[in-house]
Amino acid sequence: MSATEDRAPLTLRQAQDQVDHWIQTIGVRYFDELTNLAQLVEEVGEVARVLSRTCGEQSYKSTDQPGDLADELADVLFVTICLANQTGIDLTAALRANLEKKTKRDKDRHRNNEKLR
Repeated sequence: MSATEDRAPLTLRQAQDQVDHWIQTIGVRYFDELTNLAQLVEEVGEVARVLSRTCGEQSYKSTDQPGDLADELADVLFVTICLANQTGIDLTAALRANLEKKTKRDKDRHRNNEKLR
């Protein structure tokens, strides 16, 4: 991948295709779904660790390395894409459907929530 391609916008479909290509050429094969679920939970935990120490009240131990939130979120996305690929889910279609669902369900809900004012 060239430096220009590296900075070009990436659609969800392209991301799914690139992750699949990486798995087939470098990763050998997909982990089974339960292993990928465990990986996803682990990566989400790493996101939580970074945020609890940078935005929350936790502090880093002297032996801890500060985490990279962007990298940890990318790890979550990578494993999510793996799960989508291996279960035949088109994330573009799934996200569109999910946004439609949320729009219908929550059209006025958040505007009417006193806690958000």
